[in-house]
Amino acid sequence: MYFIKPTDPHPITPAKAAMLGMLCLIWLGTGLIGHDPWKPDDALSFGLVYSMLQGHDWLVPMLAGEPYMANPPLYYWTAALSAKLFSPWLSLHDGARLASGLYTALTLFFLGLTGSKLYGENRGWAAAIILIGCLGMLVRAHQMITDLALLAGFSMMLYGYAHSQEKWLRAGIWMGTGCGIGFMAKGFVAPVIFFLIALILPALFSDWRRREYAKSLGIAALFALPWLAVWPFLLHEHSPMLFHEWAWQHNIGNWLAYMKGGPGKDALYYMKNLPWLAWPAFPLAAWTIWRERRRLMLRDDLQLPLVSFLVMFFVLSLAPNIREVFALPMLLPLTLLATASLSMLKRGAANALDAFGLMTFALMAIAMWWGWAGLLLDNHAKITRWLKDYQPGFEPAFHPLSFAMALAATLLWILLVWRIGRSMRRAVVNWAAGITLIWVLAMTLWLPWLDSGKSYRNMIASLKESMPAKYNCVARNTGLGDSQRAMLQYFGGIVTRRDPDRICELRLIQGTRISRPLMDESQYRKIWEGSRKADKDEQYRLYQHLTSSPP
Repeated sequence: MYFIKPTDPHPITPAKAAMLGMLCLIWLGTGLIGHDPWKPDDALSFGLVYSMLQGHDWLVPMLAGEPYMANPPLYYWTAALSAKLFSPWLSLHDGARLASGLYTALTLFFLGLTGSKLYGENRGWAAAIILIGCLGMLVRAHQMITDLALLAGFSMMLYGYAHSQEKWLRAGIWMGTGCGIGFMAKGFVAPVIFFLIALILPALFSDWRRREYAKSLGIAALFALPWLAVWPFLLHEHSPMLFHEWAWQHNIGNWLAYMKGGPGKDALYYMKNLPWLAWPAFPLAAWTIWRERRRLMLRDDLQLPLVSFLVMFFVLSLAPNIREVFALPMLLPLTLLATASLSMLKRGAANALDAFGLMTFALMAIAMWWGWAGLLLDNHAKITRWLKDYQPGFEPAFHPLSFAMALAATLLWILLVWRIGRSMRRAVVNWAAGITLIWVLAMTLWLPWLDSGKSYRNMIASLKESMPAKYNCVARNTGLGDSQRAMLQYFGGIVTRRDPDRICELRLIQGTRISRPLMDESQYRKIWEGSRKADKDEQYRLYQHLTSSPP
């Protein structure tokens, strides 16, 4: 890169680096273990992983005995291997969730390297800290979702682009590898974004029209090719029908069919939701672009993240499926732009963000400690009654280890915000520390309360007890979700099936508390009904055909 990077008047000392590294590790590791898979994405992904662990085909992702071709299997492979590796010490779902920690760690690492390359040696930590402070990352970074592998791939790709004008071999290796990992995580979206970024940068900015850049793209294509070719080829050889389902129904054809109808009402979803998903990176990035708007043609260190964000925003906004989790890739270029703002952020704005963060997280931490104590002591306060009513049947208990971890995190946060020196990074470090504190409190003090309402374990155990000792199969209605199917197999060994010929003795119906579950109840009798404790939307009913013997 050719823009002269500003000198940082507050270099990172070894002590500060250790402190920031500890902050990242605490944020990263907390919440990966200690709770059941939660719907929808955590439970769904683990269902696919569990099928692999049960000895089913690793080439074709399977969910409760049926192919599930929405995404390639890279994340599921990684999670299955992680679950096997840690199975002597952790439950399968906790071991599998460590794969999310691996991919998130890779994302932080390569984003930090990219920040250092673009904005100076000491800015790598700032990029990582800003990313972990983004609200959209907090929960998603600790779930079993393929998007985290995509995120790691994009971070490698951006790192490669940052070197593409100088070290073309290194750049090509990481660009191609990142594109390939993204493809094997989520399909064609990664190569499309890679291609558009590669095309638009030299089209708009002269600094990217260099021979080294062209060489890096050639190397990238070579390194991406095995990722893009091997699994699709093996899948096609195994089953042309499943290859067609993956490539056409879930990807290319689905996208083309969506585009024919024109952008839907959700096309503006990211425009409306990015300001809070990417907070505080979003306003800092916007300030950077506004302040440097007259020098963008000279600043190649801003051109890369700006073009990357615009391409991602355009492609993802026109995708058939739009959800907040799919916005995660856009956080990477926004974080890089926010990192650039630290050298130009006015003291008043930094102090305002710092004060807002300190006040917000202090009040939230006090509320979480007070609410937890109220539940434990049953102080009959209004909020305590509401919390108990929201999770009926939950019995609070004192867990010494969780209490010690929560107390230690609180004291460390107080020490951090008290001792940290004044610098351009202070506001973002304090914000990330506050986010981490709230997450630690949620995953220690409040985890039993949360898991009580989100887990399907007890409900499925009750269902299992009510089932007859012998039956030929369990049919399902169209309303039974994929996440629920996954948990039925994991917790109860219950594999449901489509049954158009109505040969199954048992039928499991997912509906609401007021819905009529069967059109013809004269042929079936209800032998069980239940739901998760706090779930007011989902209600499950198990029916047995009247010609079958009673349980």
